[in-house]
Amino acid sequence: MEFVIYTDESDKEGEYFSNFYGGVLVRSVDLAPVIGRLAETKAAQNFHGEIKWTKVTDNYLAKYIEVMDCFFDIIASDQAKVRIMFTNNTYVPKGLTPEQKQTEYHRLYYQFIKHAFGLRHCECEHPGAKRIRLNLDQMPTNSEETAKFKSYVVSLGRNPDMRRASIHFDPQQIAEVSSHDHALLQCLDVVLGAMAFRLNNKHRLKPEGQTRRGKKTIAKEKLYRHILCRVREIYPNFNIGESTGTQGDLSNRWRHPYRHWKLIPKNHERDMSRRKP
Repeated sequence: MEFVIYTDESDKEGEYFSNFYGGVLVRSVDLAPVIGRLAETKAAQNFHGEIKWTKVTDNYLAKYIEVMDCFFDIIASDQAKVRIMFTNNTYVPKGLTPEQKQTEYHRLYYQFIKHAFGLRHCECEHPGAKRIRLNLDQMPTNSEETAKFKSYVVSLGRNPDMRRASIHFDPQQIAEVSSHDHALLQCLDVVLGAMAFRLNNKHRLKPEGQTRRGKKTIAKEKLYRHILCRVREIYPNFNIGESTGTQGDLSNRWRHPYRHWKLIPKNHERDMSRRKP
């Protein structure tokens, strides 16, 4: 068994929520059908280039909704699993060393890959050996830092929980890729962007000197609301700003097709002046 994971990140520093990381996991046996289905939907909407959250406009809103419906149909059928991770700015880490602060980007990325999909629980559905193929959206770090990060990811295979689940991270299958070439990454970018948009109240933004919101902001809010409706079809009453519950069964960290994770530092202090009004 092979799992293919695509990852992306957004909003390093938001007004209320920061450090957004996202991932979509597809079993290799489902990869070609999923990619084909998304390609057909994009072509039907005359999307021949890259779709991105930053490109959402009123003129293209209906087309983006069609692509998101296709994506969430795939998620609802469990052909893909999506995970979104972020931090709440009121939880301020304490006691970080200069090295930890400098490498925060990769440290959080590592935690996301290690925990977000609940890989340690995948044995409940997939006994036997599993290989992870990891496609990372191009990282804003130098080659040395990126190589070091990849070596840490490979070492996850030696983690006791991963070993019990027979998870192996293949060093030859960890690559940086361009979202332009991968429809799954593009769809993930839209979902990740929508969550960062709403959690940081960007739907309220108005152009400088204006009393009304711009058409692009209104279109993005409409797309966000549509995405939220699709999420809530999968998980009723879903709260985008909190970690998704497990309903008393930790294996749901793997089983659920869509989940959010609000990462809280173990050693932290609360700064309520940074809370969302």
